[in-house]
Amino acid sequence: MNTLYNVSSTETDIPCAKNSETGVSVDYIPTETKEWYVFRASYGREDIAYNIIVEDGTYCYIAKRYNKNRQEKKIQNLLPNIIFVYTTREKAEEYIKHTDSLSFLTYYYNHFTEVDGKNPPLVVPRKEMENFIRATASMNEHIMFVNPEQCHYRSGDIVRVTQGIFKGVEGRVARVAGQTRVVIEVSGIGLISTAYVPMGCMEVVTV
Repeated sequence: MNTLYNVSSTETDIPCAKNSETGVSVDYIPTETKEWYVFRASYGREDIAYNIIVEDGTYCYIAKRYNKNRQEKKIQNLLPNIIFVYTTREKAEEYIKHTDSLSFLTYYYNHFTEVDGKNPPLVVPRKEMENFIRATASMNEHIMFVNPEQCHYRSGDIVRVTQGIFKGVEGRVARVAGQTRVVIEVSGIGLISTAYVPMGCMEVVTV
């Protein structure tokens, strides 16, 4: 199932979420009462969960990319079994604990924090999540999930991509797989690398 049907031509917009079976779409609207929860779907059923949740009127996102054999035009999930859901705590609880059709979903827990001796559900900061969506919405085949050892950073500067399919993405410049790329972090998940970005298409972000 293809999750992203509307990659905006303005490049920096967040694409709508669209159910591949019914055509129902949900726009992303930042709201103070909602957060980005991370769910885990067993046995690769994240696309099924995506359709059910979008049909219910909730925005969610699965990062996808083309595989390296472009002749087949095959799409794969960048983070298998992971779905990001923008909702309230109450609605998240409803999906995880009280929706029979989503019984295969569990929270992805924050293993770096404890609350009352337990790891709480992972919540990704909104700015990070929006940056992640902009970095992956193109489904470019060269987007990679990377570990720190693969990233050879040029400096500590944060840059913003100013042109191309990654326009608006912010991160650190690094050599990854022999190319200049922009690496972003998704808290509790890891590092994501864009495809090649020319140095002339970046600007340093000043705080």
